[in-house]
Amino acid sequence: MTPTEGVLRPLRGDDLPALAALERDGQGDPWAPGQLEAALVDPDTLVLGIERGARLVGHAVVARLPFDAELQAIMVAGDCRRQGLAGRLLGAVIETARSWRVERLLLEVRAGNAPAIALYRGAGFVDDGRRRGYYPPLAGRGREDALLMSLPLA
Repeated sequence: MTPTEGVLRPLRGDDLPALAALERDGQGDPWAPGQLEAALVDPDTLVLGIERGARLVGHAVVARLPFDAELQAIMVAGDCRRQGLAGRLLGAVIETARSWRVERLLLEVRAGNAPAIALYRGAGFVDDGRRRGYYPPLAGRGREDALLMSLPLA
């Protein structure tokens, strides 16, 4: 299997157990099952997943807003990182946002998450600002700033 192989597809309600398990096993602050379920049934939200065999190894959540779209989450299982899967998910999110004919794709990311920031900048996202102390403490660290980024689509 090449690094980026796997089935990329929209996730549905019956994918909730696998999605919740992926979130629990990830780093950071996982989404609660109720939040995941709400995203799966929201008509203005798309949850994409990548599967390898029967295993969900990555997902992304993008929401349609009145003029923009927002990447709300993207993650890849720890043992599958650095294989191009996040880039594949991000590419699918960008194409989805373009198909919605929105003006921009927005996101916020922990200011200390260098790999994610590099991925976003490599895809053409630009820095829009910073929210000081936005993220709660994580793994013994203090509060962390959120970097606001956007990708113009119109």
